Amino acid sequence: MESQLVQAIVLGIVQGLTEFLPISSSGHLILVPALLGWHDPFIESLAFSVMLHVATLAALLIYFARDWARLIPAGLAAIRDRSFAGDPDRRLAWLLAVATVPAVIVGVLLNDLIETAFREPRLVAITLVVGAIILWLGDRLGSKQRRTEELGFVAAVGIGVAQALALIPGISRSGMSIAGGLFAGLAREDAAGFAFLMATPITAGAGIWEARKILAGEAGVDLPIVPLLAGMVAALIAGLFAIAIVLRYLRTHGVGIFVAYRVVLAAVVVIAWLNLWDR
Repeated sequence: MESQLVQAIVLGIVQGLTEFLPISSSGHLILVPALLGWHDPFIESLAFSVMLHVATLAALLIYFARDWARLIPAGLAAIRDRSFAGDPDRRLAWLLAVATVPAVIVGVLLNDLIETAFREPRLVAITLVVGAIILWLGDRLGSKQRRTEELGFVAAVGIGVAQALALIPGISRSGMSIAGGLFAGLAREDAAGFAFLMATPITAGAGIWEARKILAGEAGVDLPIVPLLAGMVAALIAGLFAIAIVLRYLRTHGVGIFVAYRVVLAAVVVIAWLNLWDR
């Protein structure tokens, strides 16, 4: 059987890739141990999952550091002047702020319920397909002509609602945010860029909310330092790679490959479950 260290590194890579590929990181963190027969309490714990998400938050902050260095002062300047003053960065900062509101509301009210009620492989198989359909429809129906600076506040709220749905494992935060951007008419690369920027405050808030439980000794499982750090480093490196790949890929390609992957993975889960059920 694979060692705990190897399992942690594998899941770190899985988290880093799937957090930004529109195929659901939370779903994969549930499915990979189940399909590979890993039953380590630490590896399967919500605490480990949270810390991997903290690592991918670091990837977002590193990759988009220059953007946030502009957007945060611009957003504050808009408050000070009570005006966007024709500055696209001021407007984008507040578009992102508005877009995070639905996920904050849903997260505060329903996060604990969702995390416990949907952490089951068969349910993830269903949500993978549901997310695939939404992503496919967004790519097919959206005009893909608008740039981020043309996005309106109503559309930003709509993208935020789509992101809120992704609290359910298997749906995919990046997938739903990109789909929301596509439905709003954004070009694919712009939809992905807006989705990743929008994910930063949400991921930070969720990480802080859950990390407080770990710091308070409420994790419910021992957290071995070496596997934990190894998994987080793997997630950080894989996350940086995935962000660059997605943004580059969507400049010239559609989301079909991600839709197909989600459906195939759901089929694998169902087949595996039926085989186990027949035994």
